Amino acid sequence: MKQMMKWASVLLVGTVAITGCAQTNKAGSEAQNTNTGEAKKSESKVKISFIHWRGEDKKVFEELIADFNKANPNISVEMNIFPSESYLANAQAKLLDGSSGDVFASFPGAQFETISKSNLYEDLSKESFVSNYNDNLIQAGKKDGKQFAFPYQLVYNQPIYNKAIFEKLKLQIPKSWDEFLQVCETLKSNGYVPIAFPGQDIGPGQFVNSMMMNNNTDEDIWSKVESGQAKLTDEWFVKTLSQFKELADKGYFQKDSLGTNKDIAGSLFAQEKAAMLATGSYMMSSNKQLNPNLVQGLLAPITVSADKAVFEGIHTTTFMLGVNAKSKYKEEAKKFIEFLSQKENAEKYANQTGQMVTVKGVQYNTPELKESATWMDKKTRFHPRYLISNSQNEKAVVASIQAVVGGKSPEQAAKEAQAIIDQNVKK
Repeated sequence: MKQMMKWASVLLVGTVAITGCAQTNKAGSEAQNTNTGEAKKSESKVKISFIHWRGEDKKVFEELIADFNKANPNISVEMNIFPSESYLANAQAKLLDGSSGDVFASFPGAQFETISKSNLYEDLSKESFVSNYNDNLIQAGKKDGKQFAFPYQLVYNQPIYNKAIFEKLKLQIPKSWDEFLQVCETLKSNGYVPIAFPGQDIGPGQFVNSMMMNNNTDEDIWSKVESGQAKLTDEWFVKTLSQFKELADKGYFQKDSLGTNKDIAGSLFAQEKAAMLATGSYMMSSNKQLNPNLVQGLLAPITVSADKAVFEGIHTTTFMLGVNAKSKYKEEAKKFIEFLSQKENAEKYANQTGQMVTVKGVQYNTPELKESATWMDKKTRFHPRYLISNSQNEKAVVASIQAVVGGKSPEQAAKEAQAIIDQNVKK
């Protein structure tokens, strides 16, 4: 009896060091994991592992985990947070023996494909909490008719802009490539960096989506490239690279953009030295933390004439929550995802992190989230780069953008990237 009272009264919430190294958060008291994969008695406690890459969500996940532990005293959650780059490279290896990532997040596209091919996703199609989600927003987590993961976030992967600067200079949202260039020139001539571009890490892979969305409106284009039906040396992709080069050559990116990471680019934008930030809506909240007076909006470059534009922007459903098929504690892992899928918990996550979510009925209460929500009524295209299924092909595409920003000709950069894709063409 004393032992039961002891376990019922103890709550331990660890802390996470936000560094480039792995970060660990332990919420709930720890107990020896049983070998059966389930808590057989009320005095037994199962510890499940939750891994993801979003260090900026540490605080709210600590709170949610604490709430989950109160509601489920026989389950504790250990959270490990990894840098996004290493998570992309190493997540699959962490899942293989079942000791890590009972619940894990994944990126759509190449990572989802790789993990699903390795049969590491538990099929969640018949779980009751499927109905908590907007069905049209969780398709990225489906394969072969089965729901393997639940994309938790709805993101707009297109530049953020400073509304106050645009108003001060009487700038309108550009509706064509010529108008976009004119906006950039006006910003530059008035002493602003037109576009803060994190070319060292996420910038190329983010900005390419809106840069290519109207140059090739075929939403199956990447599957065609990977099957050999289309090539990067075709006019649409060479044009996209040429437009990247034009922005770089005209000085519309900051100096040493290829040496700039997302944090430095975000700082330039938050300090109002740059008028646009080539990332996405997921950075609006952190920008506001750096500068509470910042008034932000979203826009996407239209790379064609106004009459040829089909899409207004880019959306993504990401941070896909899944259960490790090799986990010993699948039922406990499902309970944690079910908890995160409840409206009140998803709403707490959204409003504290500044991220829109795919759960039904959530109310947003920040200016940044309300701004993002206006894009739900616009014609947006699903994040094209995430539709590249082979990670080596994806790297080749990103590298070609960095190459032209660094001075290489678009034709040569496209040719070199295509040579890599040719080696991986699906037979």
